Amino acid sequence: MQLSAFFDRDAALVAPDLLGCELLVDGVGGQIVETEAYHPDDPASHSFAGPTPRNRSMFAGPGRVYVYRSYGIHWCINFVCRNASAVLIRALEPTQGLEVMRRRRGLTDPRSLCSGPGKLCAALGVTGTLDGHPIDVPPLSLHLAARAPALAIGPRIGITKAPDTPWRFGVQGSRFLSKPFPKG
Repeated sequence: MQLSAFFDRDAALVAPDLLGCELLVDGVGGQIVETEAYHPDDPASHSFAGPTPRNRSMFAGPGRVYVYRSYGIHWCINFVCRNASAVLIRALEPTQGLEVMRRRRGLTDPRSLCSGPGKLCAALGVTGTLDGHPIDVPPLSLHLAARAPALAIGPRIGITKAPDTPWRFGVQGSRFLSKPFPKG
């Protein structure tokens, strides 16, 4: 499947399909192990209130990145899907450029390098300069997974609006998640 068609779908369908894909920024990154979906009719989505200068990338069409600052501190990267929906990339299993990531994060434990959206962006060097950038154009590189990993599904975390919506997806049993999934 071409990347343009892959992202021209509902974010709740794209989010689990991103698990196991390889995301690299200038050759640094790894396998996506955790995602969350957001729709424009979802009060937790940045596109819920319509276009603004901050979220304009969400309305630029599928296959772009939406990068924003969370709490004015941490960068977060999302992949834009159909109809201003998006997938937040929550965690990676680092596989490429570990020394670069360790230097950027000041850590040695690979499990701590990319286990959260802000940590992931710091490790990969993602900043607001990538906002609106096409996913398939350098310095970004995304390679679809050869096969789907075992899936964990649960409510989204770190939000106050619609937190019980089960649009958080993860690689079952991964040691690199931002937070474990609830049992059962």
